[in-house]
Amino acid sequence: MSLDIRQLFQATNPGYTLNVENEADRRLYIDFSGVRGSGLISEMRENISFFSPDNPTVQLFTGHIGCGKSTELLRLASELRQEGFHVVYFESSQDLEVGDVDISDILMAIARRVSESLITLDQIELERPKGLQGLLSGAAKLLQTEIDLSAEAALPGIGKVSASTEGSFSAEVGVPGLGQVSASDQNGISLVALGIGKITARAKNSPELRSKLREYLEVRTTNVLDSINRELLEPGIERLKAIGKKGLVVIVDNLDRVERKPKPWGRPQPEYLFVDRGEQLRQLNCHVVYTIPLALLYSNDLNQLSSRFNTDPVVLPMVPVCHRDGREHVEGMELVREIILARAFPTLSAMERVTKITELFDTPDTFDRLCKISGGHVREILRLLNDWIKKDRQLPLSREGLEQVIRTRRNHMMLAITDDEWELLRQVRDRKKVMGEAGYDTLISSMFVYEYRDAEGYWFDVNPILASAPELQDT
Repeated sequence: MSLDIRQLFQATNPGYTLNVENEADRRLYIDFSGVRGSGLISEMRENISFFSPDNPTVQLFTGHIGCGKSTELLRLASELRQEGFHVVYFESSQDLEVGDVDISDILMAIARRVSESLITLDQIELERPKGLQGLLSGAAKLLQTEIDLSAEAALPGIGKVSASTEGSFSAEVGVPGLGQVSASDQNGISLVALGIGKITARAKNSPELRSKLREYLEVRTTNVLDSINRELLEPGIERLKAIGKKGLVVIVDNLDRVERKPKPWGRPQPEYLFVDRGEQLRQLNCHVVYTIPLALLYSNDLNQLSSRFNTDPVVLPMVPVCHRDGREHVEGMELVREIILARAFPTLSAMERVTKITELFDTPDTFDRLCKISGGHVREILRLLNDWIKKDRQLPLSREGLEQVIRTRRNHMMLAITDDEWELLRQVRDRKKVMGEAGYDTLISSMFVYEYRDAEGYWFDVNPILASAPELQDT
């Protein structure tokens, strides 16, 4: 049966994140660890499971947006679950307004997600968290938010929970895969999840309410941390171990999307959160993985960041399609080709897929052109291919269609580049280096430059889309 052009378009959706716990996604997953410098995810897993399973750890993870961080973090979550840990993975952008974030927002989001996750486990009952409930009641009164705990309310993915204003409740909660779970008076975590969910949902959509909530919580950050640790994380881990789990791991994705905008007093938001307040983020008594903005690696505060968390950030670089001297990176190119071939022919072996290249593209050279022009950026190659499919609307895809897509993308990018920035790009082309915060803000955040890693360390190169621009040609 021939491949349908619409099926290929859907299978190469650049906005879709692979989750290796799903069998269908697992067939599409490509392991790039051999060409990205080392087994980064394996090292992160072993930092928890081998070196410090019983003591809290904090790890920082970053990289270009679209290079596959979420997919790798979901792989980390899957591997830790296989080793016996209870893992809470969530995308913080669903809970937080990334343009305006404070420490209390992050802590409450973690408390909510952990609470909701523990509810879904059989045999997990915690005593009523009086400290957290007190904080939530105070916040609700301040915001004049009516949280009617005597009524039935739905928890995401869980069902209906009936609770009283005093904090006791008795209901049967429908949990997927477990059926009906009876919640007793002692199991107060449902109230925490319900209360935090209602308050933070209101605050996320209102700058005025966020400001009021922070005024209340920020001066109580020590109490918030103490209550989360003492009433939720520590007893939760104790119960988890009692049912055979090795511990609790929280993976907070999408914090790398926190915008690089100044706080009212002038401090950039990423530096404020992870440097100035980093000590508080590392005080949670469980294993935590935070994604952080890539900009912090180019900040003058990088050493302070590492000192706050007692660890260096783990960086996920691009997949190399060439070496720093310009030679083709054979192994990297093979893996980048697999990104497309696996989605087009998921049921075939790697060797069988290679024989199908001319069903997708007019020539193998055209396919290689796509892979090289992507620069090894996972989302970019899918985006280029999607645009190409919409332009040609038939298989095999033509070289002419690809070149049109490349020209369009290049022209759009060039509109934003100033004469000074072209000079910086020429320096990157020749020196393979990017220096300081200005270099990041100007070149990397705009995706004008990509970052790679080899045996000698990190190196940089101009986005291949721009490489043929007249401004980068020697005269």
